[in-house]
Amino acid sequence: MKLIITKNYEEMSTVAAQHVLGYMYKEQRVNLAITAGSTPIRMYELLVLQVKERRYFDNVHFYNFDEIPFVGETGYGVTMKNLDRMFFSPAKIAQQNIHVLTGDNYATQDQRIKADGGLDMILLGLGADGHYCGNLPGTTAFGDETAVVYEDATPEMKEILLQEVGGIPEKRPNFYVTMGPKSVMAARQIVLFATGSHKAEAIKRLVQGGVSEAFPASLLTTHPHLTVIIDEEAAALL
Repeated sequence: MKLIITKNYEEMSTVAAQHVLGYMYKEQRVNLAITAGSTPIRMYELLVLQVKERRYFDNVHFYNFDEIPFVGETGYGVTMKNLDRMFFSPAKIAQQNIHVLTGDNYATQDQRIKADGGLDMILLGLGADGHYCGNLPGTTAFGDETAVVYEDATPEMKEILLQEVGGIPEKRPNFYVTMGPKSVMAARQIVLFATGSHKAEAIKRLVQGGVSEAFPASLLTTHPHLTVIIDEEAAALL
C-alpha cells in the first residue's frame, strides 16, 4: 500500500486528479471506474479543465461501480446522475465511452468488464463505517462479485435508500446494485481517497487494523497495488 498524505482537501484533490490523468494518457484503451459522492467534487472540477474536448482521451472508457434507481423514473439513477453532473457532461465525455451499470444489467457487469479488458483502475471513496462502493457492513461478503443488495440487508438500509433519493418516499427503491469486493479487487490498480477529521477513525482502522468483513475496506489492503490519498485531517490518528 502506498500512502500519500497531503496538506489539505485542495492538495488531495489535485493529487487524485493527477493519478486519474496518469492513466488517461496511456495509448491503449483505458478502463476506469470512478466514484461519485462529495469527496471528488473538486477533483472533477480540476479534471474537467484537463479533459474537456481533448480528443486524445477518446481511448478512455468509464464505468460506475454502483447504482441506486429512482422508482418511477427512467434513465440515470443516483450515482450516474451525480457523475454526469460533476464530470461526464462538463467534460463532454462521449456517450459510447460511458458504460452504465444498472439494476437491469448488473448480472452481466463482471463479464462485460472482463470482455472490455478489465479495469485498469478503480477510484474509491471511504465511508466512516468502512464501506466503499455499495459494500456496507452486513451487505456483501468478500467473495461477492457484482450483486443486488435489498432493503432488508441491514436494519438501516431503508433509511439509507430514502436519503439517497432525496428523502422522497415514492422515489425510494427496495434495492441497489454494486460491484462486490471480488469485482473491485480484480482491478489492476485501486486508488482510495478521503478527506476530513470525520474520516480519521476509518483511515486509522484501514491502515492499522486487521482484515475483517465487519470493516469492508480492510480487504483493499491486501491488493498488490493500492494507493491511499488523504489529507492531514484524515491522517490525524495515524
